[in-house]
Parts: sequence; C-alpha cells; structure tokens
Amino acid sequence: MNQPMNKKPVLLITGAEGLIGSRLVNAFSEDYEVVAFDLEPLPAEQDQHQADWIPCDLTDDAQVARALLTLKQRHGDRIASVIHLAAYYDFSGEPSPLYQDLTVEGTRRLLRGLQEFKVEQFVFSSSLLVQASSEDGQPIRETSPVNAEWDYPKSKLAAEEVIRKEARDIPAVILRLAGVYDEDCHSIPIAQQIARLYEKQLESYFFPGDITCGQSFLHLDDLVACFQTTVERRINLPLHSLFIIGEEDLMSYEELQDKLGLYLHGDQWPAIRIPKVAAKAGAWIKDQMSDAEDAPFIKPWMIDLADQNYPVSVQRAREVLEWEPRHQLRNTLPEMTERLKSDPERWYQINGLPVPQELEQQDSTGVRK
Repeated sequence: MNQPMNKKPVLLITGAEGLIGSRLVNAFSEDYEVVAFDLEPLPAEQDQHQADWIPCDLTDDAQVARALLTLKQRHGDRIASVIHLAAYYDFSGEPSPLYQDLTVEGTRRLLRGLQEFKVEQFVFSSSLLVQASSEDGQPIRETSPVNAEWDYPKSKLAAEEVIRKEARDIPAVILRLAGVYDEDCHSIPIAQQIARLYEKQLESYFFPGDITCGQSFLHLDDLVACFQTTVERRINLPLHSLFIIGEEDLMSYEELQDKLGLYLHGDQWPAIRIPKVAAKAGAWIKDQMSDAEDAPFIKPWMIDLADQNYPVSVQRAREVLEWEPRHQLRNTLPEMTERLKSDPERWYQINGLPVPQELEQQDSTGVRK
C-alpha cells in the first residue's frame, strides 16, 4: 500500500498533546499530513490545522498495532518522519513502572511496528541530562561521556539504546535536548526558582551546590525550528545521527538568581551556599511535614545533583543541520517575569503551581493585602 500521489507527505508525532507536540503539530501541518498518536486528542484551540488523531497507548502491544494499522489504512505505508516525543517524567523522585513501560518499551513497540512501513526518518527527543556533568566547565559535545543519574534520564538513555538496536534500516536521529522554556516559562525548575523568589521564601536565599554552575536551556521556538530543519534534511543525514541541542550562552545559578531578583523586586537576590547535609535535612523535614497538595518541589535526592554543570556546544548541529538557537534565556527573563507580575494567577496556573494564598486575597486593584 503506497501513499496516494496527491497527498502531502505523512508525519507522525507521538505525545502530540503535550506542550512541544502541540506546537509541532501546527508547525508541520501546512506542508505535511500530520498524524497524532496520543491518549487524548489535542484541544481545539491548540490544533489549528486539525491533525489526524489516532488514539494510542504505547504501553500496550495491541493498541500500538491497532494505531499503526489505522494509520496505514488512512494514509498509506510511507512516512516521511516520525517524531517520537511520548515519554514519562516526574520530578517527585518516586519510582514508576512507566519509565520502563512507556519510555523504553514504548519506543521498542513503536519501532518494531514501523518495520511494516517505508519510514524515511525516526527522530527521538532525548535529554541533555543523559550526559555527565562537565566538571571542568568544558562544553558538552556529542562525544562527551554520559552518566544519567536519576530515573528520567536513565530511561531516555535506555530508549536511545533501543533505537540503535531496533531501528534497523530506518534512519534515526537522536536529539539530546536542553530544558525547554518560553515567555510564559513552561520550565519546571525555572518556574520553581521564580516562584520562590517572587514569594520571598526563605529557601530562595540558599543553594546547596556550586553557584557558578548552570544548565543550558532551549527556547520553544528554537526547538520547533530544530525539528523542522531535522525533518527537512532527512534525506541527507546519515543512518544514525546524534545532536546536542541547547543554548551555548549559559547562565550560572548565581547569575540567574541575581537577574530574577532584579526583575522581580528591583534588587539583586543573593544565593548563599549551604552544606548539602543541612540542605538534605531541611528538605526531608519539609517533605515530611507537608501534605500531597503542598508538597515541596525540592526533594532530598535533588541535593546531590546541585553541582551539575551543563554548558554545551552545538557546533555539530550548526554544521550539519544549519541550526543554532536564536533566543537566549537571559534575554527572555524580563518578559517572563513581567508576565508573572502583570497576571500572577495566570502565570501560576500555566506553570502548574499552586496559587499562593496571599495572591488569592488580593483586592480588585491587584495590590497584595
């Protein structure tokens, strides 16, 4: 069964309902026949071009087979590119079988089913966190060592190995992505740090790691552009490709803290380094004293990772994909914090954070009581 000649090339996106997936659906819909695999369809306001949603649970063999059969019946057996976003992540630190069942085995199920198609490309969204921290401050490259230290990056690294074994003749691209953000924030660690400073929490002054370290981030628009150029250049890429994708301009924790304090409160906000043993004890006590609704973000297991340093080089992406980031986190922070100050309740809701009680008690003028 071949694709009809009058149709646009088919592009399959798994995990299409998420923040990145919904943006990619709309970015590709003009030039491609986009098929969306996810448990639920995209909300109408996010799906501007009406992608063909096919329900699919990647943890279930029968559902994956059924979804791929439906795709073949509707669109033929030729797929220009598969963008595989579906994965499990959770910052609570609690173990979950979904890391294995969805991220790892879901990738295996999908690739085995795709062997019945003519697939020009398979793109996997991995994570920069699979890399080892740069202890000497040198930029992380594709040849740098890996050292996934908690369940989320471990599952991504395991899925990468599945791709190398199961893709066979399907050209595969692995993108090790830095943490994504946009003007509304949409980044869990950045949003948590902003909220601590905005609310002037005591914890906002203390950091249990090297404050000169930092992590590369990636604007959502630049991420979309990266996927677009990766798909456009699919015919010219080698059978197996790996790219580090992030901003080379790195803000240290100290610099990020200072800038956020300046934008939120008009003054720099000092970051005081404290011993890890003290930070762990404080995090454990706070975690034990809280209930599920107000559970603290910082968990004891995160303290050991506070010294991680992730500067990156995107030289290979620049040369092969002709891609490089057009945004910088430092230039986006003013707009990000301004959106918080202009409409705090909206900002907290967008970022999945509980609205502080003092905000709920604001009067009609927006002035805190």
